[in-house]
Amino acid sequence: MNGSVIFRIVRMIFGVLMVVVYIGMAIAIACNYFDWSNVPVWKIARWCLAIVFFAYGIYRAYRQIKGIDYYRLDRFKKEEDETKA
Repeated sequence: MNGSVIFRIVRMIFGVLMVVVYIGMAIAIACNYFDWSNVPVWKIARWCLAIVFFAYGIYRAYRQIKGIDYYRLDRFKKEEDETKA
């Protein structure tokens, strides 16, 4: 196997794992798994954090499914600029 193929597989596995972590963290925070006190300020903070984690998890899942990888896009753009020069 080529080194770049292994690198792509590892990045894919890591990307899926991070989607699971973010969605799981959103669910854990929303269900009050960490037993934050019932002070209204903490309830608001808890729900805001849950929404942010969930939204970012969905965003990462979208990028993972579509194959959008900013690291690779930046690198390919530099390579294209070098070949045009």
